[in-house]
Amino acid sequence: MLFTSSSDFIITTTLTQFGEEQPATTTTADGSPQAGTEVIEGPLGGNFFTMLMLLLVGMIVFSMFSGRKQKKRRASMLDTLQKRDTVLTRGGVFGTIVEIKPDRVVLKVDESSNTRITVLRDSIEQVTVDTVDE
Repeated sequence: MLFTSSSDFIITTTLTQFGEEQPATTTTADGSPQAGTEVIEGPLGGNFFTMLMLLLVGMIVFSMFSGRKQKKRRASMLDTLQKRDTVLTRGGVFGTIVEIKPDRVVLKVDESSNTRITVLRDSIEQVTVDTVDE
């Protein structure tokens, strides 16, 4: 009969990460490293912090480009305002543009009483779809 004890059985492995070969380690059958051999860190070792930092930097860069795109879209919307456009202000007031000044806009908010209000151009949130065509 041929029997081997578990302490005599040795496994040699080579791990790779990102295409780079790591030095081989020698482990016993129970998975513990053999004395005098190098221990290789797992995927949550030293490279985890690097990957986390790269992800964080990528998110910051992505949010900066997204903010610029929104600012350009808002600036183009404010530049293309015209008379008779129906708009919504940041205060929640719907109105039709009657007059456009460099920094202010006059809105007609009630047809029956001809109520008009003057708001800052920057307080216009959006141009609504139902624009009056006369």
